[in-house]
Amino acid sequence: MVQRFWSAARGFWSGDTRWVAWSLSIALLVLVVGQLLVQYRINLWNRAIFDALEKKDAAIVLTQSAIFVPLAVASITIAILVVYTRMRLQRRWRGWLSSHTIDRWLANGRYYQLNLIEGDHKNPEYRIAEDTRVATEAPVDVVVGITSAVLTACTFMGVLWSVGGSLTWGTGDGAIVIPGYLVISVVIYCIVISTAMAFIAKAFIPVAEAKNQSEAEFRYALTRLRENGESVAILQGEDEEREGLRRLLGNVIAAWGGMARQYMRTTGVSHGNFIIASVVPIILCAPKFLAGDMSLGQVMQAAAAFIQVQYAFNWLVDNYPRLAEWTASARRVSNLLFSLDDLDRMEGKTIRRLEEEGAAIRLKDVSVMLSDGTVVVDDADVKVELGEKVLVAGESGTGKSTLVRAIAGLWPWGEGEIALPKGSKLFLMPQKPYIPLGTLRRAAAYPNPPEQFEDAHVREVLALAGLGHLAERLDEEDVSWDRVLSGGEQQRLAFVRLFLHKPDLVVMDESTSALDTESQALLMGRVSEQLPRTAIISVGHRAELEAFHERKLHLVRRDGGAQLQAGAIAAPAISVMTAWLRRWRGPRGSDASPPLSSPANPG
Repeated sequence: MVQRFWSAARGFWSGDTRWVAWSLSIALLVLVVGQLLVQYRINLWNRAIFDALEKKDAAIVLTQSAIFVPLAVASITIAILVVYTRMRLQRRWRGWLSSHTIDRWLANGRYYQLNLIEGDHKNPEYRIAEDTRVATEAPVDVVVGITSAVLTACTFMGVLWSVGGSLTWGTGDGAIVIPGYLVISVVIYCIVISTAMAFIAKAFIPVAEAKNQSEAEFRYALTRLRENGESVAILQGEDEEREGLRRLLGNVIAAWGGMARQYMRTTGVSHGNFIIASVVPIILCAPKFLAGDMSLGQVMQAAAAFIQVQYAFNWLVDNYPRLAEWTASARRVSNLLFSLDDLDRMEGKTIRRLEEEGAAIRLKDVSVMLSDGTVVVDDADVKVELGEKVLVAGESGTGKSTLVRAIAGLWPWGEGEIALPKGSKLFLMPQKPYIPLGTLRRAAAYPNPPEQFEDAHVREVLALAGLGHLAERLDEEDVSWDRVLSGGEQQRLAFVRLFLHKPDLVVMDESTSALDTESQALLMGRVSEQLPRTAIISVGHRAELEAFHERKLHLVRRDGGAQLQAGAIAAPAISVMTAWLRRWRGPRGSDASPPLSSPANPG
């Protein structure tokens, strides 16, 4: 499972960023070795200072005190540089992997398609943000820690061997000589502690993964409530939302309870090790010290070396909780990447998109399917010419919205081919337009940069769409326009984008459902005026929409998938005709055209 994470993450060391990655990695290794040399020198200093104290040699004590200052400065400086280099490497790696994952997530509408398939990829935003952070920070710490631990263990086991020497147990011919007894003792001690910690902490990975998942679900629920606050408030759904949040919070607290139990067990072992480790070497050295075979300085040097070795051996065990956290996060990132891989593999079973001159769009033998192969729309053959306006109607659930998303390229699963002219610009207008963060000017120009359109043109188009009263607020900052604008105003803003971008083909999915019939009529009329060469494919249930289309297609439910059939355009409703008459009384294309709404009643 974690292998998928590594197959993506190692690209940081093999792609365009490899020079930065390897430079920081080598610098970190050099600093770790430098820190070890300073620690070894401090270990020798321990022996010298305690031997001098034992001999009451004031001159040597003073000299060693002076030597300690540069050693301490060097150790502190290298430690700071290690932190800087390590965190810089982690930041750069996280930035690269997050960008790589975001690119894959955004490519070809994958962020949308993930919602349509089964798989362990819930809350992808949490996986990209938080799990990627943990998954890139921990490996660097682990590599640095293990490298330092191995070098430290080798160095200070040598110290223990040379200082401790052999221990003789008994006298005469029956005496037992134990060579390197301090080394043997520290190895046995570390094996006991490591085994105990590994046994206690073996359940950490699933517990950590469950904790991360519950945290992600709780945050997502809070975000979703905030984004849909108006609907919840209108329906007075606070009690139901509170109950749901309490349930999710209960899952979080329960998951953290599992984490707490794991931390309690590991703390019992690690804290016991902290207490015992400093005493064991003193007791082991006591017989030789009392026999006069070891000086006080050698005892303190051996004790310091013993602690260094056991810390090195137990580094992996002491960091097991963090390793479990990393494994859980790496698996969650891997699951997201696996789901994106599945979408990539589905490319061979998707609707082909071709470039073909002539019509605005052509559908040939198009069957739209669910990701599991279930046919929703079967064998659609349609050609829409430039400037032609086609209405797609049908019962709810027949697949109208799915079909228009396939036309727009958002729904890939199916068969057949969709052809558009080379360089053709397609524009999708959903029922609820997306309002990005930032100014109203940015929302109007989206997805293009706002500076691409002249100020006068943007204001003119706002007036055309009935939003002229907002022209003076174009550049207001810190305004949540998705909450300020009513549903009707948000749909008018989509028409502003339409007038600014002037696409070749527009796919409208209930894009006037929040407008009254007269405003709908005026806006659709202005689309015909402003974009006479633009082809329009509309999905809607209102009978009044038929007046603005030249052709009607019915999606009829059938076994094996709904089918498109030609339908007749009915006469326009009286309210629509009234709107048209009102509009045409004013000068055509002039500022005297009746407004679509007033500031007092913009919705």
